[in-house]
Amino acid sequence: MSTTVAVALALLLGVLLAGPLSADRIYTTEQAQALLEKLLLENIVPFWYPGVIDEEHGGYRLNHDAEGSWLGPADKALVTQARTVWFFSRLHDSTYGKPEHLEAARHGFRFLKDKMWDPENGGFYWSVSNDGSEAVESQKHMYGEGFGLYALAEYIRASEDPEAVALAKELFALMEEKAHDKEHGGYLELFARNWSNDPEDLPEVRASMGGERNPGRKLMNTHLHLMEPFTTYYEVTEDELVRERLVELIFVQSNAVLRKNLGACTDRYERDWTPLSEEPDRRVSYGHDIENVWLLIEACGAAGIPNGPLTDLYKALFAYSLEYGWDAEKGGFYYFGPFNEPASFKGKSWWVQAEGMVSGLFMHRLTGDEKYYEVFEKSLQWIAEHQADWENGDWHAWVDGRPEGKAGPWKSPYHNGRAVIECLEILDAMD
Repeated sequence: MSTTVAVALALLLGVLLAGPLSADRIYTTEQAQALLEKLLLENIVPFWYPGVIDEEHGGYRLNHDAEGSWLGPADKALVTQARTVWFFSRLHDSTYGKPEHLEAARHGFRFLKDKMWDPENGGFYWSVSNDGSEAVESQKHMYGEGFGLYALAEYIRASEDPEAVALAKELFALMEEKAHDKEHGGYLELFARNWSNDPEDLPEVRASMGGERNPGRKLMNTHLHLMEPFTTYYEVTEDELVRERLVELIFVQSNAVLRKNLGACTDRYERDWTPLSEEPDRRVSYGHDIENVWLLIEACGAAGIPNGPLTDLYKALFAYSLEYGWDAEKGGFYYFGPFNEPASFKGKSWWVQAEGMVSGLFMHRLTGDEKYYEVFEKSLQWIAEHQADWENGDWHAWVDGRPEGKAGPWKSPYHNGRAVIECLEILDAMD
């Protein structure tokens, strides 16, 4: 037995022996809370703080191999720099936060503002050099801009920093002016450095979401991660235009991206929301669908919209992913699969397990249905036994999947850190 597995099993056994179990549940509430706290405080936070703080150049060092060893200086990507600002801000405002976590968030905010913001055209670059001296990928993509706003909004909630307030206001205004699609709803996504949407002005960029370089296409994934920051930004501003756009995004995520005859979402669409039908578009990403469920619940709550009218939709999205993408024996969700067939890619990604766990608990709280609590528990059990790297820290990016490092342009403490904090807060409120 490997050291990693032995540590995980010993931890799990300790939790199981902490008290009696109910007949139908894996953990008591106290045991689940204890295991989640161990994941946060002994596995997630120590990996990211203070080790990723780049004291020399600013921002965060996010270039670690699968075992968690730093591979040296690398370009800094907007998505994960912003997500890490978000995480330290959110951690600070939780029961488990400390003053140094706010300082870590402030450190990342300074890099976003001073090095990743385009001083000439506004908006954030997709990536910059390690020291922030030049833009490496200068295009503006709404997926990245959305995470920039998410970081700013959560940092504002934690700090009330007037510089962050001003930058967030400027960014939202740019998104409104340059990207909002007044005719079809939602947002155009891909822009050149100067915010031109003309295909001739767009570089051949490897970073475009979904493999797209077509500036007229729209992605479910991008709009999911616009609804997310608009939820937080509305909560901290109570700006009516922000709420109007948030409600629009709720319609997008609960209607436009849903294949009505399937009961699941797909990712790529024409500007008028006509779904693409090429072979890569005929598959379902279980993680995005279940993440969509709990982010819709949160968005409706922020906007003052009852979740009742959308509850059947949430159940339908969950039912599809449970039927085709859920590992009923071991727990955890697979990555994707074709329409109405079992998963074709059965790798288990860290972010999918995080979103499955928190979404299951959100749905249990909303409906009272025990099957969703089972998803939460079995996801937690899978994470503790297999996804969490108790030897080197944080979570394995994949189990039986693609090789990927512990930190980089796509992996940060955002998915798993957020999921664990959210679950702890829900369980605490349920006591």
